Amino acid sequence: MSAAILVPVAAGELFDKKTILQIKRERIASPEQRANVERELALLAEIADRIAAGTERRAELQDLEAQLRGINEQLWDLENVVRACERNGRFDESFVASARSIYAGNDRRAAVKRQINLLLGSALIEEKSHT
Repeated sequence: MSAAILVPVAAGELFDKKTILQIKRERIASPEQRANVERELALLAEIADRIAAGTERRAELQDLEAQLRGINEQLWDLENVVRACERNGRFDESFVASARSIYAGNDRRAAVKRQINLLLGSALIEEKSHT
């Protein structure tokens, strides 16, 4: 088995990834894929939980993490709608509304990740800039 590649990451990114993996664990049907998700989630959750336990503002962090999870669940569902429209060649109001909701959701997600970065004094802060 190869070793995990360790890279610095913003705190918000860590908690975002944790919530995405939790969603994947619940929604992916393939046992092999779910095993990979479980392995990655165990590694990241250990680090995220240790960070959460060490902060005085744990309740605020838990609230932000819950917001991230909700946003990521919405994005997952919207992505499924867009993919179904694409598969069926149906580029109607549903497709357009879902696509717009995805980028709006990604903007909300970036804002919550930034709040986590600031809350935890993250040395790294992801920047977003779209015109």
